[in-house]
Amino acid sequence: MVAILAIALVVSFLTKAFLIRSFYIPTGSMQNTLQINDRIIVNELVPDIVDIGHGDIVVFTDPGGWLGPAEPAPQEAGNPLLDGIRRLSGDPDATGHLVKRVIGLPGDDVACCDAAGRTTVNGEPISEPYLKLPPGVSRTSDFDFSVTVPAASLWVEGDNRYDSADSRLHSATAGTGFVPVDNVVGRALVINWPMNHWSWLGD
Repeated sequence: MVAILAIALVVSFLTKAFLIRSFYIPTGSMQNTLQINDRIIVNELVPDIVDIGHGDIVVFTDPGGWLGPAEPAPQEAGNPLLDGIRRLSGDPDATGHLVKRVIGLPGDDVACCDAAGRTTVNGEPISEPYLKLPPGVSRTSDFDFSVTVPAASLWVEGDNRYDSADSRLHSATAGTGFVPVDNVVGRALVINWPMNHWSWLGD
């Protein structure tokens, strides 16, 4: 018991020192990049010290009304050791979070779709090799939109574009499609579980 407590304290210290955090993925909105029940490590130096960039995968707190039965929240990975660490370190349960990819930064004009069905940022089509689209579909969104991202905000979308309640949906239905930069918890660095899914997460 003493050894487990000591390990928990060491891991808690390292977690706080390096500002990383673990979440698991409960939905398929980021497939095929992230699979249901994947575990990811998030760098909490983003955005306070390290800037957010186009294509980054970020975890953020609900901007307001995004979460519901169709979009469960990513949770911190649960096992007795991690739960103990969380209690010892005073970290709250990580409820009310989402994970999406950054498409638009403050001041960007984001639109879809151009004549080839692509999303554009500031008038230029972007390459999105990570997308999961329905068979035979080339359009990167199931409906058109054109927005300008406000200051200190982000436009985010899921990689599984036709099964993601992201900025597009919430902008069209409730006018809450922009995510305040202050809501960002951090940038996803790596898939760390299951082992056969292990990979770095770039932009």
